Amino acid sequence: MKIVRPRLPRTRAGRRRLVQAVMAVCALALVPAAWLHVVTDGRLRTTADVPRTDVAVVFGAGLWNGEPSPYLAHRLDAAAELYRAGRVKVVLVTGDNSREEYDEPDAMRAYLVRSGVPDRRIVSDYAGFDTWDSCVRAKKIFGVDEAVLISQGFHIRRAVALCEDAGIVSYGVGVAEPHDSTWYYGGVREILASGKAALDAVIEPDPRFLGRREHGVTRALTGGF
Repeated sequence: MKIVRPRLPRTRAGRRRLVQAVMAVCALALVPAAWLHVVTDGRLRTTADVPRTDVAVVFGAGLWNGEPSPYLAHRLDAAAELYRAGRVKVVLVTGDNSREEYDEPDAMRAYLVRSGVPDRRIVSDYAGFDTWDSCVRAKKIFGVDEAVLISQGFHIRRAVALCEDAGIVSYGVGVAEPHDSTWYYGGVREILASGKAALDAVIEPDPRFLGRREHGVTRALTGGF
């Protein structure tokens, strides 16, 4: 089979138009990322100065042999720190449990319990398949109106923007990480994911699974188990 290779324009004007087209595409690709920075301005905090809020939301970030990945463990460490400091009362862990052998929320719960967070203060969302789903479910299913969101720095702006759009007053705590290959991959991925985030904010699609209202957060706050 003959491989057809794309040919560059032969004229100077044609090459100029090609460069202009590439630059336009790159600029458009960066618009959603710029939007995220604008809408989350003033919403990012640290574990030391985040406002006292009833609920912290921790987004899943993968498991290694059934245990939280290092990035997820660092998110959970921040949540445990906020709980011990009295800055949050309940931790909502949201992640993927679409397969029987893969259960992010239960692994996150077990890690938090080992870190000193009482089990009765942890609520699990088993259908947090992506950031938008987690935000919408936190609002519509668990009744969260205000929350501290915990993720890595490269993801936290997207999380805050989407949860705000879902109706949750949100403050973001971005967990610091070494700038290793995973961090750079996450940063590049966020440029692409910001486009989906902007689309989600405009279209506001239903989560993959919505389900019925759950009262776990209310019970955890009141102790009414």
